[in-house]
Amino acid sequence: MRPERVTARRREIGDQIHAARLYANLSQEEVALRASITLGPSTGSSRGHAAARIDTLIRISDAIGVPLAALVRE
Repeated sequence: MRPERVTARRREIGDQIHAARLYANLSQEEVALRASITLGPSTGSSRGHAAARIDTLIRISDAIGVPLAALVRE
């Protein structure tokens, strides 16, 4: 079982990915296509359920057009 702090941060990062994606007016499918990832990791990361690899987060941030730091800031 992972600590609640980790779970909470995953959700926060997922919320930031979701907000950035909506601001960029991109669907989950468009982000996945631009990031060259399957929809599974993109969706799970944006909901905070999955533990995204740093490579995936970098691809998502590039696909959305925001700095990685904007997605993981506290």
